[in-house]
Amino acid sequence: MSTETDLLWSPSRSAAEGSNIAGFMRWLSRARGLSFSDYTELWRWSTTDVPAFWSAVWEFYDLDAVSGYQEVLEDPSMPGASWFPGARLNFAEQCFARATAARPALISVVEGGAPVEMSWEELGRRVAAVAASLREMGVEPGDPIAGYLPNTADAVVALLAGAAVGAVWTVCSPDFGTGSVLARLRQARPTVLVAADGYRYGGKEFDRRPAVAEIVDGLPTVRHLLAIGHLHTSSAGTPWSRRTAVEQHAWADLVERQAELRFADVPFDHPLWILWSSGTTGVPKGIVQSHGGIVVELLKALGLGADLRSDDRFFFHTSTGWMVWNLMVGGLLHGATPVLYDGSPTHPDASGVWRVAQQTGATMVGVGAAYLVATEKADTDPAAELDLSAVRSILQTGSPMPESTWRWVYDRLAPHAWLQSICGGTDICSVLAGGSPLLPVRANRIQCPALGVALAAWDPSGRPLVGQQGELVVTAPLPSMPLYFVGDPGNRRYLESYFDVFPGVWRHGDWVTVDADLSVVVAGRSDSTLNRMGVRMGSADIYAVVERLPRISDSLVVGAELRDGRYFMPLFVVLDEGATLDDALRNTIATSIRQSLSPRHVPDAIVAIRAVPRTLTGKKLEVPVKRILQGARVADVSAEGAVTHPEMLAWFADFATGPAPLS
Repeated sequence: MSTETDLLWSPSRSAAEGSNIAGFMRWLSRARGLSFSDYTELWRWSTTDVPAFWSAVWEFYDLDAVSGYQEVLEDPSMPGASWFPGARLNFAEQCFARATAARPALISVVEGGAPVEMSWEELGRRVAAVAASLREMGVEPGDPIAGYLPNTADAVVALLAGAAVGAVWTVCSPDFGTGSVLARLRQARPTVLVAADGYRYGGKEFDRRPAVAEIVDGLPTVRHLLAIGHLHTSSAGTPWSRRTAVEQHAWADLVERQAELRFADVPFDHPLWILWSSGTTGVPKGIVQSHGGIVVELLKALGLGADLRSDDRFFFHTSTGWMVWNLMVGGLLHGATPVLYDGSPTHPDASGVWRVAQQTGATMVGVGAAYLVATEKADTDPAAELDLSAVRSILQTGSPMPESTWRWVYDRLAPHAWLQSICGGTDICSVLAGGSPLLPVRANRIQCPALGVALAAWDPSGRPLVGQQGELVVTAPLPSMPLYFVGDPGNRRYLESYFDVFPGVWRHGDWVTVDADLSVVVAGRSDSTLNRMGVRMGSADIYAVVERLPRISDSLVVGAELRDGRYFMPLFVVLDEGATLDDALRNTIATSIRQSLSPRHVPDAIVAIRAVPRTLTGKKLEVPVKRILQGARVADVSAEGAVTHPEMLAWFADFATGPAPLS
């Protein structure tokens, strides 16, 4: 339980009363005759009278002026809950609902450059132009289009233009290798690819035109390539692909045309975008979410949870490949200004993110936990070196943090700021547990479950736990839960992903403790997803690269959150008979992963082992090995006789307590 020594921050009375959620509670009293004394009472109502809560969100954010509906929740079962049948609304249109000439729509920063503002008028003009071009290319509602783009204003324009047409958007970050991109986009089968010529990171420029050519060659459905000269404005003038069936269009020409800003009239559950899972158990899963579900969820999560306001400048350090990019773009729903940064968080030094925050006047800054840990260990003092007085809140996600980092935020980063630790995911593109401006911040604890999220910790038999670690479950549906997975007949993969353990109850895949005061502690992933710097990747992606290299016959990779706050991702390899693991082979492995997948997923250590332990059905024991590296006893992670090569589990236990990697 929390103690007074854990207390790091408390909201002032004026800040609490001036928050969005306090305004919502006053509105509930006036409009519905409902009175709640504190956050706990409000949360319990929001998760027990689900239709009443979500209808209140709808009205509070004036969606009743946009569309009516037949009922809030036609079928409350999971999966397959039917939300707001009869309602019609378009995500892109709602992003422009609070447009104003008083503030910029977007602020963009390229590594080493100055901030560039884009007005709402200019954003609307560009979205209209690209949407008109998409329609001329034959794109209709429901058609998939894809991006291969860094975190820039052009990426936001492309997303909003696709949504305006009613197309289904998906995007991959250009720091992903072509194999990883094709594993995703081949499933989506896009007819249009929007691609940039490269990106900037760590003081270097990365030309991705050869990768774009490979991607186009590997996507026979693509008929149009929209080429963006991000590194070099003239680069879009020459062909990037050898496929004669693909027509290349210079983005700079498309955005200059004149067109009317029109939005497709789509139903609530019309597909909006495809987000991608890590691919832990095979090819990445394409998670399809709806226009309506995302609109109401992000109005609620960002407005009533994060307390985002129209005058905020919302900066999340992310790539387009992480769902928080979508979350940040969702700030437009509130009239807020997303701050887009194409570059390294540690350029020109460890305080790179905070320098961008200072440059742009960011008021709400989101980062992965690993970045905060790294800046603490670099012994930086941003509070003394930079002017961060505009920052009123910091969002932290991706993995748990050590207590020292929580305290460092208040000692040396932003003593005045509200630190929001949030837990959610790609699966819902939102927050399951996070912050509330009505509650104090305590070290090592997420403040509360989010409104509308019936979150609990369950033991293996489905018994709720209080103050004890269990599986994070959600017992009532949410509007942004997936409509379906791409290419998943009968919803087989969808059911296996969330409902295989507790039928009808969402199992999220995190170890969590929920205390009596509703504070939440997340201990890390209960599955085998590799969550590196907030970006997830599946172990299957690593294996696909490593196990085709000469001299390697098998492999095992895990990502473990350690007690000291580090994230340790070792790769264990089984070598062919007579082979040795020397520096040259280690370098080959690291280079192959960096080039084929992502620089972020190069292992921290590459270690030779005799054999990979598996279940009797052939599955690698990733989760048990991860738990052993985190300190669990072998007897607690695997039943006797249930695995092949059980002696290897003892080897991993010795490795975890050995003098080098984990010390």
